[in-house]
Amino acid sequence: MPHSFRGLALHTWTVDTTPLEGALAAAKAAGFDAVELRRVDFERCFARGLSNAAVLDLVRASGLPVSAMGVEYGWVFSTGAERERLFGVFREACENAVALNCGLMMSAIGPNEASSDEAVANIRRAGEIAGSFGLRLTVEYQYQHPIVRNLDILRELIARAGAANVGLLLDAYHLQRGGRPGRGFEDVPGAEIFYVQFSDVPDAPPPGLPPVDRLPPGKGAGLFKAKSGADVLVVNAQGRVFMADLDDPFRVLSQHIF
Repeated sequence: MPHSFRGLALHTWTVDTTPLEGALAAAKAAGFDAVELRRVDFERCFARGLSNAAVLDLVRASGLPVSAMGVEYGWVFSTGAERERLFGVFREACENAVALNCGLMMSAIGPNEASSDEAVANIRRAGEIAGSFGLRLTVEYQYQHPIVRNLDILRELIARAGAANVGLLLDAYHLQRGGRPGRGFEDVPGAEIFYVQFSDVPDAPPPGLPPVDRLPPGKGAGLFKAKSGADVLVVNAQGRVFMADLDDPFRVLSQHIF
């Protein structure tokens, strides 16, 4: 499926406790170009009694494109019955992406324990599943993950998987916390980068796990000032960028839209 979206999308985690219809309405009113949906957005709607079809209708009614479709985390290092369950959910998420004309699946690493060889095989299998729907898959590392705690480890896993439709999700927060601030990703070929998430980082240690101390771009440790911001814009020219900001996402939009 071709990539049709370029712009600024709101990650629903930004307004995490807001019901999906409220999050969609807020994103629309604030002028975002699209939204990124998480698997938990669907699950919370299911818990309220909505069917999967009803959730899709809710998203369509908003008039906002979906820039990336999240899956349930944990499949990378999963094994056995849990792996099969997670890949079943993965397929359901792919079906929803196709239904919403979204060409990109998104996943963090998540929990579970398996060998690196099994993780590589799981990434390869995930790429095959996404590819069977005509989709690409972008994978994100978290600096606090016990195994995939930096960009180099994730790049190696994806390279070993050898799936052309699997690439990197670069989260500016985790780049900063993981030792690659500012221009720290300039050695990464653009072809490997499928998606970018951006928010700024306080000039202080993280308060705990999971980290919930993200700041608007330009309000933290200087990640989006001067040349660092230019780096992010170059990535945006090749792919998709969205903002994850827990503090004031709508005010920042007017300052950083491009």
